[in-house]
Amino acid sequence: MWHELALINGAIVRKASSWACGVAFQCDCRQFIVEVWVVDGEGFPDWEALIVPAHDLPTEPLRWADTPGWTDAVGHEPFPASWTFGDTITTELAPKRTASQPTHGWRKWIHTGTFGLVAPGPSSEELRQATLEATISSPLRGRFKFGVVGKGGVGKTSIAAGVGSIFAELRRADRVVAIDADTAFGHLSARIDPHAVGSYWDLAAGRHLDSFADIRTSLGCNAAGLFVLAGEAADAGRRRRVLDPFIYREAAIQLDRHFTLVIVDCGSSLDSAVTREALRDLDALIVVGAPRVDGASLAVQKLEWLAGNGMERLLERTIIVLNHSDGHADRDTRAMWREELLRHDRPVIEMPFDPHLRTGGVIDVSGPIVSDTRQRYIEIAAAIAGYFADTIG
Repeated sequence: MWHELALINGAIVRKASSWACGVAFQCDCRQFIVEVWVVDGEGFPDWEALIVPAHDLPTEPLRWADTPGWTDAVGHEPFPASWTFGDTITTELAPKRTASQPTHGWRKWIHTGTFGLVAPGPSSEELRQATLEATISSPLRGRFKFGVVGKGGVGKTSIAAGVGSIFAELRRADRVVAIDADTAFGHLSARIDPHAVGSYWDLAAGRHLDSFADIRTSLGCNAAGLFVLAGEAADAGRRRRVLDPFIYREAAIQLDRHFTLVIVDCGSSLDSAVTREALRDLDALIVVGAPRVDGASLAVQKLEWLAGNGMERLLERTIIVLNHSDGHADRDTRAMWREELLRHDRPVIEMPFDPHLRTGGVIDVSGPIVSDTRQRYIEIAAAIAGYFADTIG
C-alpha cells in the first residue's frame, strides 16, 4: 500500500486517508515540486517518474485556500486565504524526533533528506537488531559467568574475545573480563590486549588487592572495554608455571568481587583439572565446533560429556557455534553439519569465514572485521543474555 505525503510551503498536509509530501524550492528562477512517495515494504520508489514538470506548476506561492478540502497534520481547519507558512511557526508543525529512526538504506535517505519530517520508520532488520541489542543490555542481578570450550583450532578463543567485546561495548555500566583458562599455551590476551602483563599468580597471592584499581594493574584491556587476565606465556628467561585448580580458583575469587560478566576461555579437554574447576560455577556455556568431521563430532562429544557428568543444568544453557574458521567447507557441508548439531536440541549459530580473523592479532569488533562476523557475535551474545532473566528473582 502506498502512502502519499505532501509538504506545501513547509507544512505537512493530508487529503482523505492518504498522505502526500511535495517539497517546493526555487532553481534558476523556476519553481519545482518533487513528490516523495514512501512504500510499505522493502521496495524503492521510481524517483524520476515522480517529478512534476515545471510547466504544470502554479506560478504563485501556494496558499491554504488554493487546496480545498485539505487539513493540516494535526487536523485543524484550513487557514485564511492570506495565510502563508512564513507568517508563523508553531511547535505542532516542528519536526519531532522519533524513538526509532532508520539507520541505513532508502529509509534513512528519506528521513535525512526531509529533515525528519518524513519518517518511514525502521525496517524489519533494524527492529530485529534493536531487539538483539536490547536483550544484551537486559537487567542482570549479581554476577554471570559463561565459558567457551572447543577443540584446538576451531576458533574458540576468537569467539571468547569477540563475544566478550560485544558485551563490554553494549553494557558500559558493567565491568566485563575474559579469563584465559587454557593450560595448553592459551593466547587469549593476544586477541584482546597483547600488552597484558599480569598473571593468575599475582591475583592468587591476594596482596594489596583491596580495590578495582589494584586489580586493574594485573589485567589488559581492549578498545571495547573488555578486560583480560592473560595465561602463562612462554618466557625464555624462566620456567613456565603450570596453572592448577587452586590457583585458578583463588584468582577467580578476586575477579568475582569486581566484575559483573566473566568469560572463561577453557581448555580443549573437559576432563582437565582446571576446566573441571571452571565448569563448577558457570552459568552458561558456548561449545565451538567446525564444519568438518573432527570439529563437529567433537562438539557433539562435549554435549554428551556434560549430560553424562551430572551437568544437565549447564547443558540446558549451552549454545553451539559452528565456526567456519578456515574457509574450506562449502555451503552443503556447512548445512549438513548444522542439521546434525540441531538434532541435539540446542541453539546453533553459524559463524562465517572472516579473513581478518584468520591472520590472528587483536580482534576489534568495531574495526575491519566482516559485518556478518560482528552480527554473529551479537547473536551469540544475545543468546547468552537470554539466560540473564534467570538471575532476576
